[in-house]
Amino acid sequence: MTSAINLVFSNSKYLLLSTVIFSSMLVGLLILSEYVFINPYVVSHIPSGTEFGFVLIVVISALSALVLPMNIFRINTLKKSKQKMGGGVFGSVVGAAAGACSCGQIGFAVISTFGSVGATVTAFLTNYEIPIRMIAVGILAVTYFTTVKSLKTECAFDPDL
Repeated sequence: MTSAINLVFSNSKYLLLSTVIFSSMLVGLLILSEYVFINPYVVSHIPSGTEFGFVLIVVISALSALVLPMNIFRINTLKKSKQKMGGGVFGSVVGAAAGACSCGQIGFAVISTFGSVGATVTAFLTNYEIPIRMIAVGILAVTYFTTVKSLKTECAFDPDL
């Protein structure tokens, strides 16, 4: 597994992409989930009992920053080899959507725009944000392992190095 990571992240382009994805997802999801406030000062606050949700946001951001550049590397490699390729970015999309479940300001906009349906969806996402985030972490983990397996077979490198 580490040799697949070394193969991908030995290129500084993918390392930079990973850093940008991690920092933008982390900051964005922390602001949307109301762990970080930016007006009038930048203040961070983790209320008691929400520590696990905070950790899940960090894990989702880290896994997305690991999986997305690996899949982009895989796409670029397979584009040259003319082989078919499956999904792989689905877990990151679910992770980002799950990270923004309880976004306060956006939730009110959804409620006012879609009425009772928006209220129902927002209530559902708020009540089940932790299980949705855990499912997203699971999807990202499976995506990571399938990407590593795919890189080992398609890129023909020795995994024991």
